[in-house]
Amino acid sequence: MKKYSRGLMWFRRDLRMTDNYPLFHALRQCETVFCLFIFDTHILSTLPPDDRRVAFIDACLDDLQRQLQQAGSGLIVRHGTPQQIIPTIARELNVEAVFAGRDYEPQAKARDQHVGAGLQSDNRSLFLFKDQVIFEIDEILNGQGRPYKVFTAYKNAWLKALRSEHYRAAPVETLADALASVPQALAQRPGLKEIGFVPPAQPVPMAAGSSGAQDVLQDFLPRMGTYDAKRDYPALRGPSYLSVHLRFGTLSIRTLVRTAMSAMSTGNQGAATWLSELIWRDFYFMILHHYPQVVDHAFNTKYDAIEWESGPQAKRHFQAWCQGETGYPIVDAGMRQLNQTGYMHNRLRMIVASFLTKDLGIDWRRGERYFALKLNDFDLAANNGGWQWAASTGCDAQPYFRIFNPITQSQKFDPDGKFIRRYVPELASLSGKHIHAPWTASDQILSTAQIELDRTYPRPIVDHNAARRIALARYRELKDSKIWENR
Repeated sequence: MKKYSRGLMWFRRDLRMTDNYPLFHALRQCETVFCLFIFDTHILSTLPPDDRRVAFIDACLDDLQRQLQQAGSGLIVRHGTPQQIIPTIARELNVEAVFAGRDYEPQAKARDQHVGAGLQSDNRSLFLFKDQVIFEIDEILNGQGRPYKVFTAYKNAWLKALRSEHYRAAPVETLADALASVPQALAQRPGLKEIGFVPPAQPVPMAAGSSGAQDVLQDFLPRMGTYDAKRDYPALRGPSYLSVHLRFGTLSIRTLVRTAMSAMSTGNQGAATWLSELIWRDFYFMILHHYPQVVDHAFNTKYDAIEWESGPQAKRHFQAWCQGETGYPIVDAGMRQLNQTGYMHNRLRMIVASFLTKDLGIDWRRGERYFALKLNDFDLAANNGGWQWAASTGCDAQPYFRIFNPITQSQKFDPDGKFIRRYVPELASLSGKHIHAPWTASDQILSTAQIELDRTYPRPIVDHNAARRIALARYRELKDSKIWENR
């Protein structure tokens, strides 16, 4: 005998039917389960009308709808605020409990608390389950019972605690007969136009939904063994490219950890490195959960006193950075990749973030917000963690005196300039020697390559060596001040 007669599965960051823990628990506890997704107006109101992620989500819902229909069910889709929609739908369907995956972002936690209170006032319940991480909340703590602030220590504890049951798939299919069909009165689904969006000119460059995620995973499997060797080179197919699917939950984190663990059992070093990146993801989620103030402030609060550059020049520099017109080819290539595709290679994320905060002296929060607007795989926890790492303001961050040199980074990770030529085509005729720093080429070489600095391609907007000295002074001044001592 199941505990509830009717339940509602609220899909959010888990747009799949397979290996979905909240759905599994709903089916296990309820005789009948309805399925719902909400286009949250609170989130959508901050996005441009051609945001490619909204179109991607819409396509993911098509795939999820097909999965549910094959199981004799369907998906209710609504547009509005969950605080209003969930209690209303729950009342209309006469469900006793609502099931969803737990979220760790401050606004999401506040939303869920509000929804839960609304349901409770109507004698209904909201149940949240771990699904988007392997370990959550207080499952990985240090010897003093506090959250880890250093990744290596967290990773060691994470690996020590890991058991096969932590990445075992939830057998949703065995309980699928409890899935309910969609009542005719709730069957109409709003399209992009109805929720205020239009198809983007350049959509997310990969197939959506669980089927698309499986295609990407299958493409990565034969390349996993070289992940550690190739992942830092943007011109190579080194990364898994699964981040956007992981972000929207079209495949589970457990699937990826199972895949990594299986490969590691055969001595696959690439798989071990990839697993470490997945652990970073858990780490940043838990940092956000335990220290929600990082959304607006430096994790290391003394760095809130940094005097970042402002004024007209900083405004021009920020625009040049956004548009990929800094005069540093590897920085510009990374930013143009982001603007054109919504994706940026992880090595380039570090390079462009270091350039904005250290070379240009611009507040990391401005770069973080720009990434949030553009990245297909934008995730608050990872984005915030990455930016604070680069700005040396976060937990286990890059020391402030380690400043990426955009020229040597370019020479090391795009030695032949292949990636630069793809996204900065005006430099395509330059040799590998000069493409990393075109202003060092002779007039004859530039003329032969049909490049005129400041006309066809900009000169550097700052001198890296001079900017580095200023950055070091900015951090040292703070370190030597009484502000530092008092924090």
